[in-house]
Amino acid sequence: MSNAEVEQRMLRSPFYPRQAELDMLSAWHGWKGYQAADAFYCEDMEYFAIRNSTGVFDLTPMTKYRITGTDALEYMDRLVTRDMRKVQPGRVAYAVWCDDQGQVIDDGTIFHLRDNEYRLCSQERHLDWLTAAAIGFDVAVTEETADVAGLAVQGPTSFSVLSNMGIKGIGELKPFGLMHADFRGSELMISRTGFTGDLGYELWIEPGKAIDLWDALFEAGKLHGIRAIGTHALNLARIEAGYLQAGNEFLPADLTVRPGRTRSPLELGLEWLVDFKKPNFNGRRALAEEKRRGSRWRLVKLDIEGNKAAHNSYIFAKAKRNRAAIGFVTSAAWSPVCKQNIAIGTVRAPHGAVGDSVWVEVYYQREMHWSRVMARATVVDKPFWFPPRRGATPPGPY
Repeated sequence: MSNAEVEQRMLRSPFYPRQAELDMLSAWHGWKGYQAADAFYCEDMEYFAIRNSTGVFDLTPMTKYRITGTDALEYMDRLVTRDMRKVQPGRVAYAVWCDDQGQVIDDGTIFHLRDNEYRLCSQERHLDWLTAAAIGFDVAVTEETADVAGLAVQGPTSFSVLSNMGIKGIGELKPFGLMHADFRGSELMISRTGFTGDLGYELWIEPGKAIDLWDALFEAGKLHGIRAIGTHALNLARIEAGYLQAGNEFLPADLTVRPGRTRSPLELGLEWLVDFKKPNFNGRRALAEEKRRGSRWRLVKLDIEGNKAAHNSYIFAKAKRNRAAIGFVTSAAWSPVCKQNIAIGTVRAPHGAVGDSVWVEVYYQREMHWSRVMARATVVDKPFWFPPRRGATPPGPY
């Protein structure tokens, strides 16, 4: 099957007509059955839109589930590891959910829309798992991926852009808060969330109003450097923010074949999301036992010397070649805004304590010649990029 035939069989986002007008590279890939752009014109320029102005990313292909019913709260609290009783209506929570062995199936955001009504957004599809987990609860689980169009509006001028659209109350919206506004007769939901580690929002609307929303957004942002962005620019921003991604930092536990290839929340640095005070949740017994005996792996953020990105590199405790590797890099990049060679990786415990020095085996090619360097790296505990505007309320103009 040719690439053209594959593209014809892919679903297209309601925003596709506007994206096609901007496309200069014809670089698209499949995202859960949808066409998604790697980049539209230049991934470097798209990345700098996120950090210097406003980048707009199409979230429509993200898998979305609506959970409703009188037992919706009890169901969500049983499904995920964090205490969902603390997440009030009008708030958004980052969460992970596990199998019975305490291994992460996926992570995602949970929107508490109203009493007894939630939306769960994730990268992978989980309808079978969510339906099976609903046995015994008075809830309905419905996939609504195609029923909701979404845009991530990220960057320092994003607040100014949305203010120019005339959205009242946007200045009072706190991080992980959500609000509803009228947009030309339709309900526009806005959440102060994102995958870039910067000031940003996500906009959710019915597909029939998608083009109108795109046009209004770009008209409001034309003096604030607004640009459409693809997945390559977004991925660089999320690495700088230290965010995890399914398929990189972990493999969904329900999709793996070989034992030992999955990770628990404790091994991913997400112990803060595991509430052992809850009486029961999927994987609780296994996670309690892991906490007692200790974890196999540890997620690390690495500040690496030099400027050669450590893609798919092995991590060593010492620089000698005959030493066994203690882990490997899962995501890596040279950060333009931080001026650092950064990476996220996984190492065998007890290696990888904050402040530890390790060595990363980096291979890079220049003019058909491969070079190998052993670069020293330091384990850090903070995101590489965390500007004050990310948490400011109101953010203020920029």
